[in-house]
Amino acid sequence: MDKVAQIKQFVEDKKDLIIDTSMKVWEAAELGFQETKSADAIIAALKAEGFEVTTGLGGIPTAFKGVFGSGHPAVGILGEYDALPSLSQKPGCTHHDELVAGGNGHGCGHNALGAGSLGAVIAVKEYMEKNGLKGTIEYYGCPGEETGSGKMFMAREGCFDHLDAAFTWHPGNANSVWGISSLANVCIFFKFKGKTAHAAAAPHLGRSALDACEIMSVGTNYLREHMLPEERVHYAYTDVGGPAPNVVQDHACVFYYMRSPRVSQVLALCERVKDIARGAALITGTELEIQISDGLCDYQPNTVLSKALSDAFLATGAPEFDDADRALAAQFRKGYSDDEVEASLKRLRPQYTPEQIDTYRTAPLVEEVAPFVKTDYVQPGSTDVGDVSYACPTAQLNAACYANGTPGHSWQVTAQCGSSIAHKGLLAAAKAMALASVNVMEDPETLQAARAEFNKLAGGKYICPVPDDVVPLL
Repeated sequence: MDKVAQIKQFVEDKKDLIIDTSMKVWEAAELGFQETKSADAIIAALKAEGFEVTTGLGGIPTAFKGVFGSGHPAVGILGEYDALPSLSQKPGCTHHDELVAGGNGHGCGHNALGAGSLGAVIAVKEYMEKNGLKGTIEYYGCPGEETGSGKMFMAREGCFDHLDAAFTWHPGNANSVWGISSLANVCIFFKFKGKTAHAAAAPHLGRSALDACEIMSVGTNYLREHMLPEERVHYAYTDVGGPAPNVVQDHACVFYYMRSPRVSQVLALCERVKDIARGAALITGTELEIQISDGLCDYQPNTVLSKALSDAFLATGAPEFDDADRALAAQFRKGYSDDEVEASLKRLRPQYTPEQIDTYRTAPLVEEVAPFVKTDYVQPGSTDVGDVSYACPTAQLNAACYANGTPGHSWQVTAQCGSSIAHKGLLAAAKAMALASVNVMEDPETLQAARAEFNKLAGGKYICPVPDDVVPLL
């Protein structure tokens, strides 16, 4: 049996364990840094398969790693398992029907993500034992991706520094390796403290913290013309002082996200926004507290590793959907608008050809693996996989786990990631990452080339986007 067949068989042999773990995480549906049951389910599977587990990485109780082997080459595979609020949904149900009223749900498919990565490390471990391959394979349990930037705290602690390569994946509507970057992000609470007064009888005695928030927002909006075109600033009022208009509000808080194409750029943007906040405090006679909650680096794909991962994915193949999967996906597809479908298809470019994309305007599922294409496109969102990409050479793939047109962070994702569609997708991801891992472990020249490319990124040193005194908001 050749290497590809071995890897695929190792994953198939553990299919029940992998899918069962995915569904345990799906059913738990725990928010970031609260993923106790989810982490326990994956840890139990790792221990049962002979991995040595260490918990509490990065000062986070639900962060952990499972290790098999020793020495170099050392390859890490990243898993996630946090859910999203208010996205509860019955599995496989094509109309909105909450499993738990107002409950959490895996609207980004991280249950599948964590389980697919579990399948990959188990398959690599089996291959190492059967073929006498030396080195280390490590599973990284990474909590709080949606809110909290768990990998950033883990990277700051040095968890990934020793790795020769890191692989990960994400559920999506396509089968391809990322050739794009993402935006770096820093999240800051701006808290203003003023002085209360009667808003009609003695407003001159008050100092409005709410006014400070509003002046800051006005100033930031004027800043937009002078930012990089790719940069983004969003804000939300988390404290407006109180409900009474006839009181000068003495406390208020506004929460800001700043995003830039590179971590060095977002740090500079943050300083400009901080200056605006200081100006707002000066104008209103209020006091300002700046509280950085978290941040993350831009994702920079390692081209050498990305090609290796793509070659592996092309060899192991796309998810093996059956007619029942296609029928279920078609039912979900009927509920999507033309705009949602087109937005979904747009994400297939440039990996898929125009002819393939035309096919997927009617086909409910993507059933082909596209070859790797490196582009200068910057994805407008952010991911803490970026922090890993600044700590060691990193590559990631998407595998089809839901129908074309499915909007992200939706109950439709929750439903499909609890169905056989996502089960097929996560198994395909596991096979691709496992094959890529053993391929690079057996090829020191590829790892050397990946390291040489990595060393050109920020001098091969991790740049943490937040100060050392920022701790996880557990």
